[in-house]
Amino acid sequence: MVNTASQCGLTPQFEGLESLYQKYHEKGFSILGFPCNQFANQDKGTNQEIAAFCQKNYGVSFPMFEKIEVNGDNTHPLFKHLKTEATGILGSQRIKWNFTKFLVDADGRVLKRFAPTVKPAQIEKSIQALVGA
Repeated sequence: MVNTASQCGLTPQFEGLESLYQKYHEKGFSILGFPCNQFANQDKGTNQEIAAFCQKNYGVSFPMFEKIEVNGDNTHPLFKHLKTEATGILGSQRIKWNFTKFLVDADGRVLKRFAPTVKPAQIEKSIQALVGA
């Protein structure tokens, strides 16, 4: 699960995320993208515009959900759970930026949190361990 943005310096991570999705999808792995406009207004478009951008520019075929909030009073319950189960550096629950990634197993257990700057290729070994590849 990842909070995304379509106008961010990290937006090219969509390419790496899609690559992981294609490589491991048949083994039961999925990526769930959650657009978020809470960081420097870097995802201003509608849900449809965001999905179209991701598909056109990065070939995204993994599920992209409606825009949500990941911090503050209106934090989506899913991200409340993710942040509680896998805290950031020094125990912080706050999402620091776009493309914070969470690895969750098939039973819903949050296994690991990856910082926004961690590239998708850098989490491949964790995914392999999860899917038995």
